[in-house]
Amino acid sequence: EETWEKLRTQAEVQDTFMTYTVYDDVITLKLIQEACKILNVSEDVVLKLLGEYFFTFCKMSGYDRMLQTLGGNLTEFIENLDALHSYLALSYQEMNAPSFRVEKRTDGTMLLHYYSDRRGLCHIVPGIIESVARDFFNSEVTMEILTQNEEKERTGKKEHVIFLVLQKAKRPKRKTKKTTNPESGDSHKDKEVHLSRELWVEERTFCNAFPFHIVFDEELRIKQAGVNIQKFVPGLRQPGSRVDKYFTVVHPQVTFTIFSIRTFINSQFVLRAHREMLPDSWRNQPMLKLRGQMIWMESIQCMMYLCSPKLRSLEELEEQKMHISDIAQHDTTRDLILLNQQRLAEIELSNQLERKKEELRILSKNLEAEKKKTETLLYAMLPKHVANLLKEGKKVEAGEFNSCTILFSDIVTFTNICSACEPIQIVNMLNSMYSKFDRLTSVHNVYKVETIGDAYMVVGGVPVPIASHAKRVANFALGMRTAAREVMNPVTGEPIQIRVGIHTGPVLAGVVGEKMPRYCLFGDTVNTASRMESHGLPNKIHLSPTAFRALQNQSFEIVERGEIEVKGKGKMTTYILRQNLYATENEIMGRAEKTPLPPTHTSHTYILALGLKSMSSN
Repeated sequence: EETWEKLRTQAEVQDTFMTYTVYDDVITLKLIQEACKILNVSEDVVLKLLGEYFFTFCKMSGYDRMLQTLGGNLTEFIENLDALHSYLALSYQEMNAPSFRVEKRTDGTMLLHYYSDRRGLCHIVPGIIESVARDFFNSEVTMEILTQNEEKERTGKKEHVIFLVLQKAKRPKRKTKKTTNPESGDSHKDKEVHLSRELWVEERTFCNAFPFHIVFDEELRIKQAGVNIQKFVPGLRQPGSRVDKYFTVVHPQVTFTIFSIRTFINSQFVLRAHREMLPDSWRNQPMLKLRGQMIWMESIQCMMYLCSPKLRSLEELEEQKMHISDIAQHDTTRDLILLNQQRLAEIELSNQLERKKEELRILSKNLEAEKKKTETLLYAMLPKHVANLLKEGKKVEAGEFNSCTILFSDIVTFTNICSACEPIQIVNMLNSMYSKFDRLTSVHNVYKVETIGDAYMVVGGVPVPIASHAKRVANFALGMRTAAREVMNPVTGEPIQIRVGIHTGPVLAGVVGEKMPRYCLFGDTVNTASRMESHGLPNKIHLSPTAFRALQNQSFEIVERGEIEVKGKGKMTTYILRQNLYATENEIMGRAEKTPLPPTHTSHTYILALGLKSMSSN
């Protein structure tokens, strides 16, 4: 999933693809090019792997039995691929399938001619054919390209590739010996076929039995035609008419000559009637298309085209002003139209389900994104484990913490600033300051309890107890003092001044309220920390005696302020935190240290080395 997401992002294509939707080959080629970069292999290799997987995908999709019945060997399989594509085109009308032609050489090797409108995809073919040979015919096949050029046989395709196919049979699998009954039908392929010396069918009967057929000679002159094809194309009744006057070859797109037809004799031929040759009343309806087989009759030097109307549904049957009765009873086209009508309905239903599935996936994805936003907001208001308990509907019990460190801060002369400024200026100033402080809470892993006006409160060691809580809060306080210098007083234009007070002691913590629950701290420790802030000095970090003891021998520079009168507490000896002796300002602020540049004469080598290192890591 991660690899696909990376591939999709780099190729700049959509996330999902619908089964029955036709997509531009540009998307396919983009995905292939990016896959080559990620896998560090050539396009030929990726396309061949794609061919192998496509064959596997067809089997997984339920087409394995259909594919296995195409032929008894690889040659027969390939020769019938065009017929399979023609059948599938009934359901997948926009399918632009390639065409295949097999040519057997005198030395026993086989040439596979591949014709396609889609340039650059020919290397898929070896992946498919080699997989088919292994899976269906238990043989190893190797394929190599002999020629690859623009199509010159006038098939209508843009690319013509000739593959040399070398087939080496595997050792046959050992099977249980089976006795064949000569009277049974198991050996019907070995029996000699008996042909009558004369054809015991009259012309009229044949033309009625095969109502859609045409017999024409080497000059394309029509010798015979079925009764129904004459009904829909009346001009065929005229003796000596040329078949190419009334029809054009749609598939394979070859010139209408006996030579071209014999070259592709194993292909299924689709002919389309010329509009101008039809009766006037039929010229506004869809053109008649015929699909069938060309059969060369050597003895009379004529070609017979046995065919049926090419129809996908009952709707198309009605558009051609035909009826099921116009098609011979033995012709499977009758069944095919009815079955495909049901198939088209199933495809439409499948399309609708797939679209709904995609809509649900997108909604689910959007819902997950909104859920993450909600969780982020909730985790900003409450500790994560507390928020999770509330989400589960559980009660959050209050907890005692034997030792934690609490910090309060406020802005010096904040009341005077408010009286001299517009409200929006106050909001902007506080937002700038609090954003910097909030970032520092993540740097030093302390918990922000709340903000009231200009007062900012954090705690270390709650809600997750940690031994270094005093050190973390002290470093956070030093960072606050530095960050405050970057926030300007809107009245004077000078940096604002803050007071910071810190106290260490026990607290009780819990969630209060239901409509807007808050995680609150209770106890004398909170009051004492607040007193340290209110009795503090501008731009100084004021420590209580317990906070001083918690920070002793912790690499901080601390000086004694002396004994002062603290409201509600009496006389207390307090202290001022000056700095961390072993941490730089960048470390306190969570900023990356700047790496000094190497000497000038080696700078290009250094940059090149960094580039190579980056490439090797990829």
